Amino acid sequence: MKALQFDYHMPRYISSKILGRFFPSVFWDSRLSCLRFDDQLEPVLPNEDWVKVKVKYSGICGSDLNLLFLNDSPATSPFVSFPFTIGHEIVGEIAEAGSKVSSLKPGDRVVIDPILSCHARGIEKPCPACEKGNFSLCSFKTEGNLAPGLLIGACRDTGGGWSSYLVAHRSQAFKLPDAVNDLNGVMIEPFSCAIHSVLRNPPNEGDTVLVIGGGVIGICVIAAIRALGIPCRIAALVKHPFQAELAAHFGANEIIHLRKQAYVNELTKTLGGKILKPLFGPEVIEGGADMVYECVGKKQSINDALRFSRNGGKVVLLGLAGIMDGIDWTTVWLNELDVKGSFAYSTEMYQGKRTRTFEIAIDLMREGKADLSPLVTHRFQLEDYRNALVTATNKKNGALKVVFEP
Repeated sequence: MKALQFDYHMPRYISSKILGRFFPSVFWDSRLSCLRFDDQLEPVLPNEDWVKVKVKYSGICGSDLNLLFLNDSPATSPFVSFPFTIGHEIVGEIAEAGSKVSSLKPGDRVVIDPILSCHARGIEKPCPACEKGNFSLCSFKTEGNLAPGLLIGACRDTGGGWSSYLVAHRSQAFKLPDAVNDLNGVMIEPFSCAIHSVLRNPPNEGDTVLVIGGGVIGICVIAAIRALGIPCRIAALVKHPFQAELAAHFGANEIIHLRKQAYVNELTKTLGGKILKPLFGPEVIEGGADMVYECVGKKQSINDALRFSRNGGKVVLLGLAGIMDGIDWTTVWLNELDVKGSFAYSTEMYQGKRTRTFEIAIDLMREGKADLSPLVTHRFQLEDYRNALVTATNKKNGALKVVFEP
């Protein structure tokens, strides 16, 4: 089968890092690239607790683009194993089930929770985080009977979604009901990221919420708040007109366009704040949102998240920010902000009980409270990966979620 793999080699890394500043296509369309499109053997079941999945759709995530553009922090490198097949947003069907898997059979449609926690790694005594159901905080991501890897799509032993087949532990596969189609299925992973961030950091009734970013995660956060029935006011800061339309469609009350300095005045007014002029540098905002979800991970978006928060407000970082200079942390201590990171999904308190995040996402879609299929704007065959990646990186063409259909 064909697969798109990432294989780190220092000479290629350095060459593409330098030339990619001037010629971005070097990152995926060059012998200097760490990306490889090759024939690979189909993965085999590690043991009888695993299933083999035939991929129907696999999404291109912002984290995948960070990987390809070599923007990831070196701090994440111990938690991958090379070469690995990329792709962690996956909907497919069971092709083979191990003898100890009773809840799934060949032909079942499934979505995959890609986190490789203690259960998947065959660790008999789970770490404290996994015992509590906090699988994204697993302490043993480099141990057990698998190669290191945060998740499927970053581990050489499991395969990934950017291919025809992958393998997953039975605890990672969730059966899709008939009411949830495949396009919604491929959106369950990013929707679960949003649900996790909202349920772990829920707005209070009547709060003013600011969502920074009109990409997939930003739109999913808006959709999650509305699907969960949290009565609050949502303002969305977006860059492109099509993002504004989707933000409004999924429930944002006010839309602010990121237009140079004009957005500062408009957003401040929307949030009921006041602009103060420092001796030099960007405007200081007095007042702001009760809760800010930062969904971009850039210097400007993080600075805006901090300065547009009210005194004592909360900032949730979902945008996968890495190493960057120029962040002004003054408002964190001056306004006693609560800054919280959010990664992936695990289990949540939902309707009075602990529930896997993926199950919540599936239920909300099955109940008709969220239809995220409009976010899938482009589909490509795996062989056409160059055009797929160009499309995914060029937001001016209206691309939101770009997916492969192997």
